[in-house]
Amino acid sequence: MSTASPPSPAPRSSSGALAAWGTAFLVIATVLIGALAPARHGTPARSAADDPACLEWSDGCKVCQRLAEGPACSLPGIACQPGALQCLHRRDG
Repeated sequence: MSTASPPSPAPRSSSGALAAWGTAFLVIATVLIGALAPARHGTPARSAADDPACLEWSDGCKVCQRLAEGPACSLPGIACQPGALQCLHRRDG
């Protein structure tokens, strides 16, 4: 009589755990690379409101003008979604 028992199947939980650890490692490595990599900062673009040659600008909701007393802006509409500032009128020269 042989008392040999059949081989036990490999546990499936070990392959799931390996996949979970691998995923966790990739996420941590990606976050560390993003945090430690040097950032590339170019020269910031000058906003129309900061440009002294721009006399009138708008974001699609309100219009502002550069006056001697300082900038003066209209009131935006209640449901307006502002966009990027654009210069509408520039000083000649």
